[in-house]
Amino acid sequence: MFLSRAVKDGLIHRINRGNYINSFLYGFPGVEDVACFLKPPAYITCEWALNFHGISLQTPVVCTVVTLGTSVGEKRNIQYRGIAIEFSKISKNLYFGFTVHGNFYLATPEKAILDTLYYRKGIQAFDELDSDGVDYDALFGMAEKFPTTVSRAVQKFIGSQKNRSGSVD
Repeated sequence: MFLSRAVKDGLIHRINRGNYINSFLYGFPGVEDVACFLKPPAYITCEWALNFHGISLQTPVVCTVVTLGTSVGEKRNIQYRGIAIEFSKISKNLYFGFTVHGNFYLATPEKAILDTLYYRKGIQAFDELDSDGVDYDALFGMAEKFPTTVSRAVQKFIGSQKNRSGSVD
């Protein structure tokens, strides 16, 4: 009852069932902090990570979080400060390729590309990608752990980058 009244009075903010923010004491945490806190172990990936690393020039409206947990799917997604946080399950053998950034884990550029190809079946707006920061050797090495459909998509991705820039390292 107390929490319901506090939310109604604007004293705290509800993220989802059982999780609240006292913005007066600490301010609002970042989208990434909230996303990884809600479903540990988890890391941020796909378009959000590509934008974070400066590879995608598109500003995402969905923060994709992959987790080993099973509590995922459309019904488990949440809205936080105008951003949709989407949770997806990933197998243990694909749970790698991320680094710590403050209070959250973030996919490396190469892993974010692979996860995007794996979950989205492609990367939107190829022409708005800046792949200068991508380590293609690491990308190929990581791709070996993914299904062959992802490996083929990596070849297509690299081909599109070669056509755009004339060469890829």
